Amino acid sequence: MPKENRKRGKKHKKSAQAQRADEPEALPLEEGPKEIEDQQSGPSWIVPAQAGADEADRDAPFGYVDADIKSYFRNVDTQLKDWQENAADDGEHGGDVDPNENRRIFLMAALQEMVGQERQLSTDPECASVLERMVYSMDDFVRRVFVDSLRGSYEQLAKHRFASHVVQTLLTVAADTVSRESRGIMPAFDGNSDKGELLTLSQLVLDLVEELTPSFSSLILDQFASHVLRALLMLLAPQAFPTATHSSAAPVRSKKSAAWKTKQGPLKSIFQDTEGKGKAPAEKQTAEPSAFRNAARKLVLVLQKDLGENEVRSLAANKVASPVLQMLLEIEADQGLTDEPGSLMDRVLVGLITLHHNDPSAVPEASDFLATLFRDPTSSHLLETLIVRAPGPIFVLLWSTYFEGKLPKLALHPVANFVVAKAIGRVNEQQLCGVLEELQPSWKKLVQNSRVGVLRAVADRSAALGVQENDVCEAVFTAFDLHTPEDRKFVVQCGLRVYSLQASDSTSLESKTSGALLLQSLLHLSHPHNDAVISSIQAMSVVEIIALAHNPTSSRVLDELLQSPTVPSKAKRAFILSLIGHYHVLVDDRIGSRVGDRCWASADPYLKEKIGRSLIAHETDLAGSFYGKFFARNLNLHLLQRRPEDWRNLQASRALAARTNGDTKPPTDSTLDMRKKRKRDSAKSGDEIDVLFHEALGAGVKKGALTEVDSQPPGSAHKTAGGRTDGGLNAVLDAIQSAPKSEAFSRKKKRPH
Repeated sequence: MPKENRKRGKKHKKSAQAQRADEPEALPLEEGPKEIEDQQSGPSWIVPAQAGADEADRDAPFGYVDADIKSYFRNVDTQLKDWQENAADDGEHGGDVDPNENRRIFLMAALQEMVGQERQLSTDPECASVLERMVYSMDDFVRRVFVDSLRGSYEQLAKHRFASHVVQTLLTVAADTVSRESRGIMPAFDGNSDKGELLTLSQLVLDLVEELTPSFSSLILDQFASHVLRALLMLLAPQAFPTATHSSAAPVRSKKSAAWKTKQGPLKSIFQDTEGKGKAPAEKQTAEPSAFRNAARKLVLVLQKDLGENEVRSLAANKVASPVLQMLLEIEADQGLTDEPGSLMDRVLVGLITLHHNDPSAVPEASDFLATLFRDPTSSHLLETLIVRAPGPIFVLLWSTYFEGKLPKLALHPVANFVVAKAIGRVNEQQLCGVLEELQPSWKKLVQNSRVGVLRAVADRSAALGVQENDVCEAVFTAFDLHTPEDRKFVVQCGLRVYSLQASDSTSLESKTSGALLLQSLLHLSHPHNDAVISSIQAMSVVEIIALAHNPTSSRVLDELLQSPTVPSKAKRAFILSLIGHYHVLVDDRIGSRVGDRCWASADPYLKEKIGRSLIAHETDLAGSFYGKFFARNLNLHLLQRRPEDWRNLQASRALAARTNGDTKPPTDSTLDMRKKRKRDSAKSGDEIDVLFHEALGAGVKKGALTEVDSQPPGSAHKTAGGRTDGGLNAVLDAIQSAPKSEAFSRKKKRPH
């Protein structure tokens, strides 16, 4: 038994009788095979050696890693983690030495130790996490080598507790390499071809699909392999998950796995230049091979062939298999395979699609199986996918069979209300009217039970269709007991805390995310239907608004007030003006500084100058604030004080760059300062008298620039149409007399003592 797997504990010395029992003795002749078998078996609590061997094979199917190798990779993990956590300090302490070169040498040495031991390292509980960290820093060629080294063992690795995470991470990061290969960007390799031609990563992924296809139906139910299949489906069909990413929204990792991964620190490339090694730019991660689409289609068809209707439906409530089935339904709908009898969606919907194809006028009966999905925490997510991806006629049948007449009970259920909110996002105008009418007696109960997600879905759908907006506002007022115009001024306070006016206590209740989302949806209504929220914000004092801006939840409502296209510009301007004189307090906070940036971006040039001038007196306070100093950098208060016209030109150029989506890079204040400095240096190199003549004649002065001549009283110098000044010798003499005495004029010879 390997040393690292031995159990720790107190050793018991054998008694003399036990030692004699261990010694070989001659058996009596009369004892037969049955007696011999009983003596060899021993007591019942002794575990047979064969069972222990099976368990060892299951934990380390490819053998154990040598202790020295494990110690080496612990050091590798420590070094990589340090580089990944301190990426911001790269290149500061190396002088002329390229830090990437040292790291590349270090990584290549670690990769050399991996050769021939990839499978053993992947199944080791300590080394597996080190491989995950190394994968992010591998270049395209090394990734191909690593994937190729595991060929033929992916089924066994996918079902392993630790190796499954290595394969999952490898497939996740492989998306960048596959995208580059699809665009013809291949890594250069000058090595010999003694070991044959190395396949592209795209082809290696297709081979992996072929390897897992025979056991695909069984791997869905494996607690470790299911996560590998999710990463594989995300790689094969990213277009089926437009809102998902590899890091957040994609259903690849479980919550427990994601929490563990977060504790490992940042996982990214250790090299400064990540092009070709780490994460490629997001705009380039769009191309994938056409063969991947066919491979994803093949997996959907394999599941249809291998599993029957009841077996597919049994996956819906399974915590391990349900997320994979959900992704397969997304791929099936993306490839147009849903609206066919016998599809995966048809089987989960208990033949509803087949019934509609056979008789479009048929009225289906409610299925107990689908009714159960509404209230199950696991399968309700699958039901949401069915509702969103179902063809139009099938959704109409689902709505009339499972939603109409049952909305009050479903909307109040802690799980089913999410399904109802998702379904309301697809209703038409007639169905929306039915929702408002059916839920009219239940609005207060929804607020009392904090089920405002349904109310928010109604507001979003009303804003999208442009109908029933007044009824939605009345539903909100009814839900929060806001009957009079005076009461409706507190719609923001009640909405944020999801409490009616009579029950709310602003001093003890905190803002809730669901309430903030509801208010944001109400701001999307057309004007004047969104005026209730706007008026409620305008009725607040500055202290209350700043308190909302400093809260990470309620600040989103203020952001939406400034961003929503349906909010009148007059209301946005009034909100920005109401904070003038208090911006130094607003931006002195992590969240408030972000709201201040929103106000600055939404302000017109006149408002920006008013904000800037109101903060000149607080410039020192902003400079000393940890968050306010970043806000002050955008204002360029020093430039506003010294050269107001240049400040206005700078803001105009930035506004133009913002309108053109950043095509033109606006000049920064540092650029303007450098231009002025070069001009001053070039002027100082000549005679000071020449400089005075140069300034008096206005050489090179453009229209609109703030000059010293502009600030002189009328009559001393006059501007011509060409932008130069004209005053002749009088202007020159006035300039000399008004100029301060320089060192050249004031220097006097001193007599030695």
